[in-house]
Amino acid sequence: MEAIFGRNKEEHPEPIKAEVQGEWPTWLQGILLRNGPGMHTIGDTKYNHWFDGLALLHSFTFKNGEVYYRSKYLRSDAYSCNVEANRIVVSEFGTMAYPDPCKNIFAKAFCYLSHTIPEFTDNCLINIMKTGDDFYATSETNFIRKINPQTLETLEKVDYNKYVAVNVATSHPHYDSAGNVLNMGTSIVDKGKTKYILFKIPSSVPEKEKKKSCFKHLEVVCSVPSRSLLHPSYYHSFGITENYIIFIEQPFRLDIVKMATAYIRGVNWASCLAYHKEEKTWFHFIDKKTKKEIPTKIYTDAMVLFHHVNAYEEDGHIVFDIIAYTDNSLYDMFYLKNLNKDFEENIKLTSVPTCKRFVVPLQYDKDAEVGSNLVTLPSTATAVKEKDGSIYCQPEILCEGIELPRINYDYNAKKYRYVFATGVQWSPVPTKIVKFNVQTKETLHWREDHCWPSEPIFVPKPDAKEEDDGVVLTCIVMTDPNKAPFLLALDAKTFKELGRATVNVELHLDLHGIFIPEKDVKTEPE
Repeated sequence: MEAIFGRNKEEHPEPIKAEVQGEWPTWLQGILLRNGPGMHTIGDTKYNHWFDGLALLHSFTFKNGEVYYRSKYLRSDAYSCNVEANRIVVSEFGTMAYPDPCKNIFAKAFCYLSHTIPEFTDNCLINIMKTGDDFYATSETNFIRKINPQTLETLEKVDYNKYVAVNVATSHPHYDSAGNVLNMGTSIVDKGKTKYILFKIPSSVPEKEKKKSCFKHLEVVCSVPSRSLLHPSYYHSFGITENYIIFIEQPFRLDIVKMATAYIRGVNWASCLAYHKEEKTWFHFIDKKTKKEIPTKIYTDAMVLFHHVNAYEEDGHIVFDIIAYTDNSLYDMFYLKNLNKDFEENIKLTSVPTCKRFVVPLQYDKDAEVGSNLVTLPSTATAVKEKDGSIYCQPEILCEGIELPRINYDYNAKKYRYVFATGVQWSPVPTKIVKFNVQTKETLHWREDHCWPSEPIFVPKPDAKEEDDGVVLTCIVMTDPNKAPFLLALDAKTFKELGRATVNVELHLDLHGIFIPEKDVKTEPE
């Protein structure tokens, strides 16, 4: 499997025309832009973990039934330093580099713990974020990189920390109806406190300040104090409804003291994360209007989650769906030393990803008996009143074996039906694409031998009337070296194949991405 996971992929910065087969939807006009690790070896040095690889952007451009492919490495500072030195000199989460001649990863001294938080990488390899008319490659550090979605050129670097006191941030923001970006980050031991901060980046700035960055108008919406000063929760995403922010503080936590001393101890930052299975998972609900958290303590059993699916409000309840695990072994499976073994024999999921639905009552009888279930919606999910007034939640199991969930984003924060996701079986690597109906529990899927699909992206038709009226796009990497990879288009209603666009290049397994309609693509000046 080294050809797929560990070998460096060549970039193709000039457009390559794909061979289109089938009934490719001619109404599909725009750019599918995706991000993921593409370079794992530099000189004689190798990254330890697949998630550490240098970011390789790639895109499919759709114009009048034709499809063009291109790819280009993100020209981050990490990329430049590594390539110039011809070895890995910038540390990533699973790989500590010694030494780093570009920058000293420690701040001035060990006088204060807050000064020992390392300088993180700008290797933004996880996702793409839209801010106003601009697009940014993102990861989970405080850095994002502006990019040109047409040429994949890397533009300026933005440091969130200049505008809001966060050391890390999610790569899964949300967008409100006005196009503003909502995101979360963790402020680590700042002024003696560690907290989770929700912030908003406006989609536009006042006319008289057009020359100023939208980040200068960034607004802190609210903050949630961490239950532990030195052990904040790891999180990859969060949820929103019409009136609430949903943040899940899980017992998969970062040890700040260990992280601050990782370089000296000769270990990577990933080793500073630990799962505490004996602890609780806490749910935080922040009212958007008052910017205050619901005071009731609401929790469930220990779990690990990376992706929220969707959330909405119904009859005085918050309903939210997530993909959860019973342990944290998923990350360990993607160490390259594991992936390059006899893959099928050695890489087994010890915890199958499970789509869980939690139902939390916002309005309930305060005189309800201790031990009573406060959920009145038709669901097997429960929310039980405890003696101390707290609420203990147990989920409804919607389905098992799906990851990288996407929805029709027009239905984000609304009651919905469909999840489009990758399907996993014996390994964390997807083998099929799944359409799951959360209301009827019906499932459709597409799969083909030797095919590893990427996260599916739903694109609605211009005149769509129904939630699943559109296409699902996914990049297909071939495990058979004699077969060319392709972009697959599925009818989102029937899940039948509409067409495929084959490219004679080696596609890399990517992580997340975005579809940019033609109207949102800024035309380059002549």
